[in-house]
Amino acid sequence: MTDNWKSFATAEPELARMVEERFGKFTHHVLATLRKDGSPRTSGLEVRFLNGELWLGMMPGSLKALDLRRDPRCTLQANPGSGTEMGGGDVRISGRAVEVRDPETVKRYTDEVRPPDPSAFHLFRVELMEVVRTAIEDEKYLAVQLWKPGQPVRTTRRT
Repeated sequence: MTDNWKSFATAEPELARMVEERFGKFTHHVLATLRKDGSPRTSGLEVRFLNGELWLGMMPGSLKALDLRRDPRCTLQANPGSGTEMGGGDVRISGRAVEVRDPETVKRYTDEVRPPDPSAFHLFRVELMEVVRTAIEDEKYLAVQLWKPGQPVRTTRRT
């Protein structure tokens, strides 16, 4: 089961806001994909939350794009920033990246984002399977918030 960003944000607005803020703190984040042999590949990239969707734009022929064409499973990790504070917590989104080739959708994206070469890039929309935020609460607890489609956020706290 998967959801788009709008469905998630409607169901869990507080967690969605925290996740968007966390990704918004930095431009570059980490994408994990699967290589042909099944081993993981991590790559840097930018993410966009636009029009109720989570978007990934990639250079033409990039290995991460080829990975996603072959196997759409992926995980995004927000850039932790400098130092050890992890302001806003550690945020990860897992799902399926679906390549979008519809000219109207691609044009709406390029009009908004203005990629270097609007005619040459891969565009993927992420279908969410899991959103996780791990943070320190009250300087005492390690709190893990876990959301999956069709379920409310589950929070686990550990000391």
